[in-house]
Amino acid sequence: MKRSLVVARLRHSASAFVSPRLEPALLAVTTVALVAGGISWLLGAVDVADALWGLGTAAAIVPAVAWVLVALRQGHAGVDLIAVLALGGTLAIREFLAGALIALMLATGRTLEEAAQRRASHDMHALLAHAPRSARRRAAGEVATVPLEEVSAGDLLIVGSGETVPVDGRVESPEAVLDESVLTGESVQIPRRRGEGVRSGVVNAGGAFELRATATEQDSTYAGIVRLAQQAGAESAPIVRLTDRYAAWFLPLTVVVAALAWLASGSAARAVAVLVVATPCPLLLAAPVAVVSGLSRASRRGVIVRDGGALENLGRARTILLDKTGTLTRGRPSVLDVAAAPGQAPTQILRTAASLDQYSPHVLAHALVDAAQERELQLSVPTDVTEEPGRGISGTVDGHRVFVGRVPPTARADSSWARAVDNRALLDGATVAWLVVDEHLSGAVLLRDPLRPEAPHALSRLRSAGIRRLLMLTGDRAAPAQEVAAVLGLDGVRAELGPADKVAVVRSEREHAVTVMVGDGVNDAPALAAADIGVAMGARGSTASSEAADVVLTTDRVDRLADAVAIAQRSRRIAVQSALGGMSLSLIAMAGAAFGLIQPAAGALLQEGIDVAVILNALRAVRAGRSERPTLTPATEALIHRFATEHDDLQDVLQSVRAAADRLSDAPDPAALAGVEEAHRLLTERLLPHEYAEEHQLYPALAAPLGGPETTATMSRAHVEIERLSHRIATHVELARAGGGLAPEQLDDLRSCLYGLNTVLRLHFSQEEENYFSLAP
Repeated sequence: MKRSLVVARLRHSASAFVSPRLEPALLAVTTVALVAGGISWLLGAVDVADALWGLGTAAAIVPAVAWVLVALRQGHAGVDLIAVLALGGTLAIREFLAGALIALMLATGRTLEEAAQRRASHDMHALLAHAPRSARRRAAGEVATVPLEEVSAGDLLIVGSGETVPVDGRVESPEAVLDESVLTGESVQIPRRRGEGVRSGVVNAGGAFELRATATEQDSTYAGIVRLAQQAGAESAPIVRLTDRYAAWFLPLTVVVAALAWLASGSAARAVAVLVVATPCPLLLAAPVAVVSGLSRASRRGVIVRDGGALENLGRARTILLDKTGTLTRGRPSVLDVAAAPGQAPTQILRTAASLDQYSPHVLAHALVDAAQERELQLSVPTDVTEEPGRGISGTVDGHRVFVGRVPPTARADSSWARAVDNRALLDGATVAWLVVDEHLSGAVLLRDPLRPEAPHALSRLRSAGIRRLLMLTGDRAAPAQEVAAVLGLDGVRAELGPADKVAVVRSEREHAVTVMVGDGVNDAPALAAADIGVAMGARGSTASSEAADVVLTTDRVDRLADAVAIAQRSRRIAVQSALGGMSLSLIAMAGAAFGLIQPAAGALLQEGIDVAVILNALRAVRAGRSERPTLTPATEALIHRFATEHDDLQDVLQSVRAAADRLSDAPDPAALAGVEEAHRLLTERLLPHEYAEEHQLYPALAAPLGGPETTATMSRAHVEIERLSHRIATHVELARAGGGLAPEQLDDLRSCLYGLNTVLRLHFSQEEENYFSLAP
């Protein structure tokens, strides 16, 4: 009983020395003792100098012993033991100056490490401190501040200017402007319209707005991220345990070399000199400093890593398995194209369908409404709306009876344009929402879950980082999965998998290499847990996948995975370099000390320099590496966002060009000429000015961060081809106007120009979105 009490007291005493304030205090004491002793020695007061230096040495022994006890409690051999032996040895042979230098070295190294950990964990602490504690709830015409745990789904909340969004919800006001930098690491203000979802943790950068809660505090995005952040830190990663193994042989080797030097020379001073130069207390802490710095760097890129072990394992990964929906694709359908019956305009088809779909909760209806709003179409308010689940929605729009949804194949059999839509839907793996107006089939909207624009570039970076296998695991059908894999250049596809099937594939891949699984859905959670490293798309993913993951991407971009791998590899490389490099220098110094070439005082100075240099080298992990995305100026980011928005706005121009080509038959047709003239007008007024601005504004701004103007040369050549085809179409329009209509001999070339231009534009837009637009947050 007494023995247990003594042990407990010893543990408490040792823990008391592990304080953030101890290292700076020790540094101050040892510095004062060393400097004051030096001044006394210069003034001829040798005894006073030795007393001051001895005091500085003794002051370091007590905390050094405590640090050794703490290390032993944690199962480490404790290289601080060498420091204790060296300090005791200098006092025994009265080498007080050497002891004071060792004490200063010990205090400096521990202070540097503590500062590095504070700097590296700054973002984690900021994330925790940012967590809201209360919310303003509106009920019965009154607004009251309530504890966050009392907020329920469905509550109407008020989020004031500058306040943090407390729970996940959707915007009830016309618009909200949000700063998502706390979660994503990027200082970009995002406007959200009525009905759009908002994640907890983001900051209201505009005026006050109303938020309809869709989740409780515990089920919200920010709470999940905070739970991960509370576990994040410099826990013993494999690379840190590797340094413990180094210490397991470095410690006895040091004692043996010191003993042999004493026995061979008969001088205790040589043994002490060996112990002095072998004092690596901050040296072997360089590896965890590098890991902690990597964690900090990752958090700044919008990547939360559970612990140092996860970061180190991610740096060793060679196989990555990726879910399809929500990971490689956006996870929600978007409008691929709008097809119109003869005599109808695609814009009107989309406007009519979206007007009716405003009243539908279906995911495809949301996609139609979003597409119409992005193109700034004025939607009408429908009446007499009824919806039949699994079939579609009907109602009255602008005095016409309208239906949007599934139409039986028999109703499309006699329409050539409808059969063309069916064929294209089959080829593109798209879903079709048909539009019927007053009992007549008038148009169709093709929808598909698109690839993330940054996905090809992200996978290319992963290849460059040394990832040997990239596989896709999905529960989707094989045909669309194979199409996505072909576009991205994946090494393989496993389609139509259930959760258990995904786990089996993960376990199989783990037998050959360190394996990463990336997903976002509830069905991905078991596979994430089974992988060496589980990575969750936390921005829009499920809580289950985030909780099961080792790494969470807090922004809705898969290229953050490439950032995380680059950071992990660099941190691990610096950690190994720091540990091995510092130990090698210490071994060389030990040999010199054993042969009497280095005296204790000189050895202390030498070791001080080695330790400080190695820890400073480890701190490089907190900075950006060359393999990370290039740094863009705010002006360049603004240009990228501007032209990305214009790409969305120009989709109707591409559709107009395609529709004009489709209307050209073998016989001249006035309606076909009208379509060509409309396409020519859109090209002249909207597309060509956009291409000109890209060439003269965006590309010069990208030249420097991408490495020179040659990086945009291919895209510039595409601009030339777009202008050439547009000029050729303009010439055909002039000839048709002069001749009173299209001539038969014009049709083949004009059709070729229109289809060719449509193809070049779609390819060109995709390349820009992948190579350039994906660079901006």
